[in-house]
Amino acid sequence: EHMPRRGGRKFRPSPWLFVIRNLTTLVTMMGLSVALKMTFRWFEVESERKELEKAKSEAELQNMKNQISPHFLLNTLNNIYALVEFNPSKAQQAVLDLSKLLRHILYDNDKPLVPLHQEVDFIKNYVDLMRIRLSENVKLNTQLSVKTNSGTPIAPLIFISLIENAFKHGISGDKPSFIDISLSETPDGKIEFVSRNSYYPKSEADKSGSGIGLGLVKKRLEMAYPGRYQWDSEVTGDTYSTTLIINTKED
Repeated sequence: EHMPRRGGRKFRPSPWLFVIRNLTTLVTMMGLSVALKMTFRWFEVESERKELEKAKSEAELQNMKNQISPHFLLNTLNNIYALVEFNPSKAQQAVLDLSKLLRHILYDNDKPLVPLHQEVDFIKNYVDLMRIRLSENVKLNTQLSVKTNSGTPIAPLIFISLIENAFKHGISGDKPSFIDISLSETPDGKIEFVSRNSYYPKSEADKSGSGIGLGLVKKRLEMAYPGRYQWDSEVTGDTYSTTLIINTKED
């Protein structure tokens, strides 16, 4: 005896299921589309932000260099003025040396980087200019161990404020004084500047070699060599020393 088979209707999915599926697909595709558009827009905004930061950094760097030049020129003219009264012939030589320095400032200072040998020539001219007015109680030594044709790129005038600082605080009018300046280059692209000098700190009233230069150096280093420099200064007894090492090669 056979059991009677139950009669039944075929299962038919609800039309709402298709609607929900289609809506889900549509929403997913719209979400992906919006996400892609937002991602592309984020990259565009990030690129624009980096360009603006770069332009701002370049403008700030140019502004810093523009501040360094008048500051340096003012100190140099004060030195020549002091020479005119007691040694006119040395003052004439100083004017010639100054013309070489100004040529470097006018034609090279606008460049983001200059060959290292040009910067060394600038340092030599500056030291020669300063040497003219030094008295016999000041011992000045320079050791610039850089190839005469070194093309290693370096930010212009990056060392001049450190040298100015050595002359400002390293010389006494009546006591024995010394200034030692060295600059060297390593095969792996590092430049090491070291200065040591006797320490005769000037009073706040003394505006010779005003200290704005060192603040600008710090900012320029941060902008030109972020994470690629080391700068240390210290006073030990009656000696001030500063060491600046710059890695000119980017990682």
